[in-house]
Amino acid sequence: MDKQDHYRAILAEGHAVPTLLCGHCHSTLSRSRIFSNQGDARVNATCQTLAVCSADDCGALNCCDLALSQLENPEIIRQIAS
Repeated sequence: MDKQDHYRAILAEGHAVPTLLCGHCHSTLSRSRIFSNQGDARVNATCQTLAVCSADDCGALNCCDLALSQLENPEIIRQIAS
């Protein structure tokens, strides 16, 4: 996968609950569509955590590593808004 095949997720600012936004259309990325890039779900990308945008007209693959690194506690991913 090259840089043209995916976008960088954005950590939304000013939200009480951590919220990741699609780097393409800025829709909220659903927690249920965020996955670890390993094992059977492995995608050929340098990202450890990926998300697929669920917006009807988007569907972009997002690398979430940079956005998640901005969280004080990386374990908070379980509390990401859906």
